Amino acid sequence: MPAIPGVRRLLEDEAEIYDGIRAQFPITFGKQQKSQTSLEAIHNATRRSTAAAAATASKNSDEKTNEALPSISSSSKAWLDSIRNSKSPNPKPSDSVIGPPRPPPGPVPDEDDDDDVTVGPPPPPPGSGEDDDDDNDAMIGPPRPPIGPSSYLDEEEEEENRYRIPMSNEIILKGHTKIVSALAIDHSGSRVLSGSYDYTVRMFDFQGMNSRLQSFRQLEPFEGHQVRNLSWSPTSDRFLCVTGSAQAKIYDRDGLTLGEFVKGDMYIRDLKNTKGHISGLTCGEWHPKTKETILTSSEDGSLRIWDVNDFKSQKQVIKPKLARPGRIPVTTCAWDREGKCIAGGVGDGSIQIWTLKPGWGSRPDIYIEKSHSDDITALKFSSDGKTLLSRSFDGSLKVWDLRQIKAPLKVFDDLPNNYAQTNIVFSPDEQLFLTGTSVEKESTIGGLLCFYDSSKLELVQRVGVSPSCSVVQCAWHPRLNQIFATSGDKSQGGTHVLYDPTVSERGALVCVARAPRKKSVDDFEAPLVIHNPHALPLFRDQPSRKRQREKILKDPIKSHKPELPITGPGHGGRVGSTKGSLLTQYLLKQGGMIKETWMEDPREAILNQNLFLQSQILMMKRNDLIMLICIISMLPKLIRAPTEHIELNWLSGRMDPRAYFPW
Repeated sequence: MPAIPGVRRLLEDEAEIYDGIRAQFPITFGKQQKSQTSLEAIHNATRRSTAAAAATASKNSDEKTNEALPSISSSSKAWLDSIRNSKSPNPKPSDSVIGPPRPPPGPVPDEDDDDDVTVGPPPPPPGSGEDDDDDNDAMIGPPRPPIGPSSYLDEEEEEENRYRIPMSNEIILKGHTKIVSALAIDHSGSRVLSGSYDYTVRMFDFQGMNSRLQSFRQLEPFEGHQVRNLSWSPTSDRFLCVTGSAQAKIYDRDGLTLGEFVKGDMYIRDLKNTKGHISGLTCGEWHPKTKETILTSSEDGSLRIWDVNDFKSQKQVIKPKLARPGRIPVTTCAWDREGKCIAGGVGDGSIQIWTLKPGWGSRPDIYIEKSHSDDITALKFSSDGKTLLSRSFDGSLKVWDLRQIKAPLKVFDDLPNNYAQTNIVFSPDEQLFLTGTSVEKESTIGGLLCFYDSSKLELVQRVGVSPSCSVVQCAWHPRLNQIFATSGDKSQGGTHVLYDPTVSERGALVCVARAPRKKSVDDFEAPLVIHNPHALPLFRDQPSRKRQREKILKDPIKSHKPELPITGPGHGGRVGSTKGSLLTQYLLKQGGMIKETWMEDPREAILNQNLFLQSQILMMKRNDLIMLICIISMLPKLIRAPTEHIELNWLSGRMDPRAYFPW
């Protein structure tokens, strides 16, 4: 619709007026708009080292074209570079190219007939002439890469493009001080949970997180117990936290505690009669379809199914089949995709599977004896329920066909595993499955993510995650198309997020592009000075005399500390403990009248005493004998009588024998 002439004239006048007024002020007046960082620069900052090298090489080769490109992965850039090189009129052959030069772009059948030099690979064998003519007339897709030293790298890129592994860029969610042993991403891909050996759980929100990648909440489910597993409910409104304690906890989406399952009585021998686990938990998962059902496994040798509406008792107790009676821990557990089967890895190396049906019990439907030579750390069902993957401490990954359980379909070795939470997962389309590896003491290889083809059962690719830390948990989110891998050691831990800006959605792309909010003038507040009457010297408290009191207590004279008994011979007018603390004891010991009882046999002492008395009696006269008998019989009353009275009567000779000798 054409503009009205009057309105157009009015707008022009207003623009002239604004320009005239604006010219009176300096250029720096007003709010200045700062240039925003492009997405390409943001993603280049998070690009992995190998991808960054490829991007740098492509940028040096053709800077102008790359500036106009959006932020893409290294594999996509290499593919576009091959197209550009094929369209260049005069390609420069490299010195390292082996074989004939590349053909000119486009179908030129006449020039091939005129030139004597053979261009391109030799013609195919006869038998399909019409198809060859059709292919020469219309070439679909980019031309084949040249044969040379870079052919191996090109094959890797083609393999990467085939499986579309998002791994060109990487961010790390940090915050833990030890290795991250548990990982859970909700179904929408907006929130990430990470649990660690530092006893904490951190919650990350991609929608509310900026490029600083900080968690919005930190939890400590059970003090002093490692976090071993985390699992979201099917509706993503609650999550399960499994620690090294015997009680699992349920939290809501914001990290508030909803309940804690009860602990069983450890003195009851039959595990089916206990209301809960009696030993530390090893694993736990939410039912994939039902939001009220939870499965847990424990070191007490049982699996239990819980109802989240009743925290006081479990619904079902499953006791695995054992070769000999006892309590062997169940190291891991898993649901199938539909929630109709339960798999458990037992400490004796067996894998046992139960099918949930009416009247089912603890007897397993599938029993794989001695599947691994060490503890099993993870089990994973395929979507069709016919394939089972198992991971173990013995450094192997095995693929099982549940229809033929006599032997595994494939065994992958040389996968070191030092953590009981090392898991294994499928890709969203189940073309691949991946697992992490641990760092060994004398090895120079860091933590890796190993990708395997589920149909060919062969290794596809190994991706280095950390040069010095082990990879424990991993996940490939179907909606985000991003790969999560937890790593760490005894001093640090984090969650690596691998993504590709061209194929990934939301998640890391949202928070990386969001710059942190800059502080404004309103954020700064001057510290308030509070004046109160107690600030005056008159109202001040007396200085602390704690140090003075401690000094006085250390001084034995000022503190009036009693003198301790002397050990050893006495000195300074004091009698030592070895010679007796009383003067009478000292004199009697010196005269041989008192001896220590522990130094002689009591029977021998009594005999010697009798012999001494007999000899003294024979030597005494009659009067002396009477005096001795009197003294011996008088001793009890002498003890009770006043000392001064006895001494005066004895010395004056007025002592009445009848007062002391009633006979």
